[in-house]
Amino acid sequence: MSLRRAKITAVSHYLPERRITNKDLEKIVDTSDEWIVERTGIRERRIVEKGQATSDIAAAAAKRLCEKRDLDPAELDLIIVATVTPDMFFPSSACLVQTKLGAKKAWGFDLSGACSGFVYALATAAQFVSTGTHNKVLVIGADVMTSIIDFRDRSTCVLFGDGAGAVLVEPALDGECGIIDHILRSDGSGGRFLYMPGGGSLHPANAETVEKKMHYVHQDGKNVFKFAVRGMVDISQELLTRHGLTPKDLKLYIPHQANLRIIRAAVEKMNLDESQVAVNIDRYANTTAGTIPICLAEAAESKQINRNDLILMASFGAGFTSGSLLLRWEI
Repeated sequence: MSLRRAKITAVSHYLPERRITNKDLEKIVDTSDEWIVERTGIRERRIVEKGQATSDIAAAAAKRLCEKRDLDPAELDLIIVATVTPDMFFPSSACLVQTKLGAKKAWGFDLSGACSGFVYALATAAQFVSTGTHNKVLVIGADVMTSIIDFRDRSTCVLFGDGAGAVLVEPALDGECGIIDHILRSDGSGGRFLYMPGGGSLHPANAETVEKKMHYVHQDGKNVFKFAVRGMVDISQELLTRHGLTPKDLKLYIPHQANLRIIRAAVEKMNLDESQVAVNIDRYANTTAGTIPICLAEAAESKQINRNDLILMASFGAGFTSGSLLLRWEI
């Protein structure tokens, strides 16, 4: 059986309307706008309204995508939601999105890859399409990170925001490249540097875990920074070399938006021009699985990318996880 090429045929995103600026954070935690901007590049972030969950923002991004593609959700075969902040342990957020969309024929599942979740999910979707198993796969990266952030901890509360991005993956036409290749990796030895200890089977929720603030993100920033730069650069360069390409061949490099200093360090090591790099961390902060598809959607809407442009995505996150995916834009 010959494999088909898979390609992205539509992209969209959703961001909550409510904004929290650095000045707002100055009122609730010992920090300053200058300190945050200097160390992270973040100026503001979006936050959901009370009662708004991951499936809500994921479904909102998906509905916009279906409208743009003029797609009946009943045509979808599969929904993959990359997230570390599902509405609940079960049912999956993908099932909740399915019913909110009216995608009655689709099955779905959640994928937990932290900040690499969207790249993992997109690569997974491509396999279902390439093998001929499915023709229309919806991939969503969505997180409500403010639901697991301690707003009294200035080392983490300044870093994250809420948001969702979605893409549709379908078979490429003859002569189209679409999704070319990917490299996905994980290194579990880095798990101790970025994690949420409470709420799982190891530390089930109880009064003690709540008192010890175990249901919030815990991070060793120095180690994450060091591994993130090296992880994203190494995997990106390996993927380009595999295909006889150089960074100069790229129209757009989309790195995970965790910290502007991480992005700049990676860009410098790869010898990229700033015009080749997608950056929106100043406006949205780190939306975890949402960062890359949100960047992609904004690049498409602003015509920063056009048909036949070469795009490279790169991610690094808790796990440690890392992933890079190369594609040619076919919209």
